[in-house]
Amino acid sequence: MTIRRNFTASVRENALTLYERHASLPIIDYHGHLPPARLASNAHFRDLSELWIEGDHYKWRAMRIAGEREDLCTGSASPKERFDAWARTITRMASSPMQAWCQIELKRTFGITAPLTPSSAECIWEEANSMLATENFRPRKLLARAGVEVLCTTDDPADQLEAHRQLVEDKEVSFRVFPTFRPDSALCLHTRQNFHDWRSRLEACSGIAIESLQTFMEALRVRYEFFHKLGCRVSDHGMDRCYATPCSDAEATTIFSRLLLSSSDIDADDLEKWRSWFMRQIAEWNHESGWTMMLHLGARRNNNTRIFSSYGLDAGCDSIGDFPQGESLVAFLDQLDTSERLPKTILFNSNPRDTLMFATIAGSFWGEGIRGKVQHGPPWWFLDQIYGIEDHLNAQCAVGVLGTFVGMASDSRSFLSTARHEYFRKAITLRLADDLESGLFNPDQVDIDEFCRDLFYANAQSFFGWKVAHGNS
Repeated sequence: MTIRRNFTASVRENALTLYERHASLPIIDYHGHLPPARLASNAHFRDLSELWIEGDHYKWRAMRIAGEREDLCTGSASPKERFDAWARTITRMASSPMQAWCQIELKRTFGITAPLTPSSAECIWEEANSMLATENFRPRKLLARAGVEVLCTTDDPADQLEAHRQLVEDKEVSFRVFPTFRPDSALCLHTRQNFHDWRSRLEACSGIAIESLQTFMEALRVRYEFFHKLGCRVSDHGMDRCYATPCSDAEATTIFSRLLLSSSDIDADDLEKWRSWFMRQIAEWNHESGWTMMLHLGARRNNNTRIFSSYGLDAGCDSIGDFPQGESLVAFLDQLDTSERLPKTILFNSNPRDTLMFATIAGSFWGEGIRGKVQHGPPWWFLDQIYGIEDHLNAQCAVGVLGTFVGMASDSRSFLSTARHEYFRKAITLRLADDLESGLFNPDQVDIDEFCRDLFYANAQSFFGWKVAHGNS
């Protein structure tokens, strides 16, 4: 892993000038985890701890590593105690992206330029909390002032989407909020009780009794169409790897019937077949409907049994996984391409060793008239930092077409996470300014301003095709 640190003063100055010329471009945040119910209610944040720390497992992870007590992360500690613990932790995170994000978030949101430390914590706490009590610091205002034009949440097919319906009807929302269809629960036949609980929820919201594979897919399709009505144009899938084992409709029917009618476990071979069959169905739906498929591949989830048992998912105890990716990913994409059913697809790798491979795989599949039909997505999760961004840009420049890149997604865990777009945009302008000074591209051949507009905004707008005007897209 390499990163160039010897930027000249002129490169840094030119990069900042280039960034500032395009800093006001809107944000299309096509992948994140903000709660739509909070946007619908638009309720004030109680304090800076609720806004900034509660629900953000990135910070919990760092606090644990720094030796802070668990109750300061997921327990019953007071908001001020939690904030003070974060202030102690951030001072030990030199060169961390979280330190940079923290500074950007405080400055952009509150105008606070002092670095967060134990000695400044009290003043920052009081100043920020006084502003959070005002109208300009409600959730929608925070996102609007950050320049958000489109925001996507991550939603289960069995979610009622009541908050999304409210947001569509509320004419005071100045940006678009769309659900994302994330049917990961359908892959988990091996956790029988969890699957049946989810099946009951799916029955309730679809109005269809699930008694066979056919009725299961009918119920799921009802939800898919409802998501579509609310503007969803993306399915998202978090998997250790892709699945591409041949499985006929008859085999899938048998596997699903055994799940419903038998108490025996689904074995590994049948689970592999089921996942392959199911993912192919969703991909084909996406192709027919003009949706994009996002594949988040390679994370290892819930490493810490003790925390998982007491708190559950998304507690900050996940890691980069050591799963083989190439063969199954190529097979999955190729099956769809061969049958002319390949949707627009964005590939996210968790393991940095896969960065260059994913970039080359993406370039093996294309669609006439579509710029970057299969995309190597932005650095994700543990790679969303300057080293991962540098590796990503290296791969795109070396084996891809950087000018078609769909741009950044915040993977938001707090309402201030849009700061990651600023972080990423500055990394891009620094890279472009350095390459320009080094003679790696000809300014008479590449319009660098148009290039930045595309990477910051226009490519995403074109790729997803969302309408910005209020109302259903």
